[in-house]
Amino acid sequence: MLEEGGPLAAVRRAVDAAAADGWEALNPLVEVLLEADAAGDEAVARSALAMVTGVAGLVTRLDAHARQGPWYGTYQEPALRRVRARFSGVTSGPVAMALASMDGDGRARERAVAAMVARPWPEVMPFLVLRTADWVKPVRDRARAGLAVLLADDPDAYLPAVLPMVLRLDARARGGFAVTQVRAALLSSSPEVWRRLFGSGGRRQRRFVFDIALSQGWLRLPDYVTSAETDPDVGIRVRAAEAACREAVWTRRLDVLRRLAGSRRPEVRVVALTGLVRVGHDSDVAVHLDDDAPLVRAVARDAARRLGIDAREHYRTAAIVAEPLLGAIAGLAETGSAADAPLLRPLLSHPLAKVRAQAVRGLRMLDAVVVADLVPLLRDPSPAVVREATAALRPLAGAVPPGLPWELLADGRVELRRAGYRLLRGHGVDVELRAALALTLDPDPRLAGRSKADVTRLARDAERTTWRRSPRPQLSVTATQHTELVALAARATTVLGENTSQKLATWLARTRPDG
Repeated sequence: MLEEGGPLAAVRRAVDAAAADGWEALNPLVEVLLEADAAGDEAVARSALAMVTGVAGLVTRLDAHARQGPWYGTYQEPALRRVRARFSGVTSGPVAMALASMDGDGRARERAVAAMVARPWPEVMPFLVLRTADWVKPVRDRARAGLAVLLADDPDAYLPAVLPMVLRLDARARGGFAVTQVRAALLSSSPEVWRRLFGSGGRRQRRFVFDIALSQGWLRLPDYVTSAETDPDVGIRVRAAEAACREAVWTRRLDVLRRLAGSRRPEVRVVALTGLVRVGHDSDVAVHLDDDAPLVRAVARDAARRLGIDAREHYRTAAIVAEPLLGAIAGLAETGSAADAPLLRPLLSHPLAKVRAQAVRGLRMLDAVVVADLVPLLRDPSPAVVREATAALRPLAGAVPPGLPWELLADGRVELRRAGYRLLRGHGVDVELRAALALTLDPDPRLAGRSKADVTRLARDAERTTWRRSPRPQLSVTATQHTELVALAARATTVLGENTSQKLATWLARTRPDG
């Protein structure tokens, strides 16, 4: 690809804008592409198209944009005239061909398809693929014939260009043909090509290639192990681990099973431990009783049971050491009872935040929460501990000091404001509305967005007709509380919008206390 200077710099800016913005940015992109085509430099035009096809979904957005008519209205008519003027058949440049293939006239699209097949630049292949699912049969048939011939003649050259777009067509009514052709081409491609495709592209492409490679037996045990340990996609990791462990069980490759059992990925560890169970090595599995992953602990406990090891006693001992493992605390909560809560309560003051958080979670799982023990943790320095304490106290919020949630709601730390808001949920419509209105202008966008959504929901439900199955929210407040709600609603008007603000004002006016 050429250096991104001159016309290409403008194309890059337009592509970035179109990738980030909505439909409004697509018309300027078309104009910039036409300007790049007008330069008359084939290399520049191909580089410009490569930028467009390099952004996932941008070609399909351009096609849908053209199909819905904005190029053919009064405002965009010059763009359409310029596309048709630039396209003159096989002698046209790649940009003109690509844009003409999205013309509203089926005859123009068919001519563009013929030109793309005659001069099959890799950069125009995604546009050709789109036309294989065209709604006009002559356009569709010509595009399909061209794609089939190109993939059959040189799959190594054209597969990388067409595969991402083909996978986007898979869900369309007429997209199956292109998928079938690509699958057949991939089966006849060289190992260098399918390995390059597997090592690049998005998740959908890599899974597609991996599934074919797995079904055809193109991968060997070292390939499976490498993918299971290092692949960024969890779906591929799991399938690779299953394939590796299946072969390791058949061939009694204990070294492979033990290696994967030590993986940092829990989904890989659990598959490997299952393989060790199948070959009768329960002792290798039982040592994972304190694993961080719940499913791994469950497999380890099953192996421990067969070995005569009492997992609950193991967890009781492991939880009282100076530096308990998180898996041991979680395991005690999974296997113990409320009688084991005294073993976890000392951990609420442990110096490590992750241990405190896990202890709170364990007490909640054991249904052994004592409000007085967890209230101080609502102001813990660790956000994770605050979240766990809030989750544990929510079912017992009535026992929390009544003023504490409001104090948290006004705190400078966002996690404390979030905790206060969660603790006030379920305390009546008046409390929920007051808390939500108080946070609509919160500096944290997520918290502000959630409170805005809650206010909108309450205002909408208050306006709905009475024949609905669920009753309207009832707002029972004193005159002082009503005045405060009106003031909060007025302050939040700019955030809530005119529609919600009007509904809220009507609701508050209807529920004004007498006197």
